[in-house]
Amino acid sequence: MSTILVTTDYSHPGDEAAAILTAAGHEVRYRTGARGDELAAALGDATGAIVAHDPLTADVLGRAPLLRVIVRSGVGYDSVDLDAAGRLGIRVSNLPGINSNAVAEYTMGLLLAAARGLAESAGGVRAGSWPRQGGRELRGATLGLVGHGPAARAVVPLAQAFGMRILCATGHPDGGAPDVEFVELPKLLREADFVSLHTALTPRTRHLVDAAALALLKPTAILVNTARGALVDEKALAEAVTAATLAGAALDVTEAEPLPPDSPLRGVRGITVYSHLAGQTAEARRATAVAAAHELLASLRGEPRTPVAPRRDQ
Repeated sequence: MSTILVTTDYSHPGDEAAAILTAAGHEVRYRTGARGDELAAALGDATGAIVAHDPLTADVLGRAPLLRVIVRSGVGYDSVDLDAAGRLGIRVSNLPGINSNAVAEYTMGLLLAAARGLAESAGGVRAGSWPRQGGRELRGATLGLVGHGPAARAVVPLAQAFGMRILCATGHPDGGAPDVEFVELPKLLREADFVSLHTALTPRTRHLVDAAALALLKPTAILVNTARGALVDEKALAEAVTAATLAGAALDVTEAEPLPPDSPLRGVRGITVYSHLAGQTAEARRATAVAAAHELLASLRGEPRTPVAPRRDQ
C-alpha cells in the first residue's frame, strides 16, 4: 500500500476523492499549510501528492525519495519546481478548466462590486455611516480580458449578458470567438474600462501589469485579478490608485498570501483585496477533488491525462 498526501484544505477523510484513492489500494494522509522542512517531512514516504499552492521547491522535492506523481488541484502550477521534478522523474499534472465556471462567476461579482463600490458601502455602514456614492453600470462598458483560457472564455457570455464590449489580448487568438475582438495588449489597456487578468504566471508574464502598463489605462479604469498575484506590480498599482491615475482594483490574489502586514496594497482607498476565493465553490471543490484523484491514479499508471509540459500561456 502506498501513501498519497493531500494538502488541499477542503479535502477530508471519507469524502468522494478519498474513497476513489482508497479503493485503488492507497492510504490517504492529509496535511495543510506545511512549508519547508514540514512539507518535506510530510512528503517523505508519499508516492503521490495532490497539492494546493504549497511551495514544492527543489529542496523539498529532493527529500521525497518515493514521490512519483504530483497533481496540482487547479490550473496554476508556478508553485512547483518543474525542472527539479523532471530531474527526479516526478510527473506533474494540473487540472485546466476544472473551476472555470466558478472563476467566471466570481469575476463578474468583482466587476459588479467594484463598479458599484459595494465593499466601501458595506464598510461604511459597519462603521456607522450611510454611504450614498454613485456607481457605474457595466452595460456599454468595455471589458479587456488578458488571456483566453477556460476561465476567460467562460467570462465572455456572462459579460455579454450585461451588454459589455469584449476585447482580448492573447498570444493565441481564437478565430472561433466572433464576439471577442482580439487586440494587442497596449490597445486593450488604452480602451478598456475594466481589465480582468486570466493568464498563466511565467517568467515572461511576471509583473506584466507594471507601471508602464498601468500608465496606459484610463484614470476611470478598474483592474480585476483572479489569476496570479505576481502578474501585477503591487507597488506600482498602489501608487497609481493613490495618485488617482487609476480608479481602483479588485484583487482575489496577491503576490504573497496571506497578504503581508506591510503590503503596499493595504490601506489604499480603491483597492479591495479578497482571500483567493475565485475557484472555491462547493461544486468546484468537489469536481476538483474527484478529478485530482482520477488524474493521480492515471499518472501513477503512466497515463496522465493533463500532464504539465511547456505550453502556451492562456
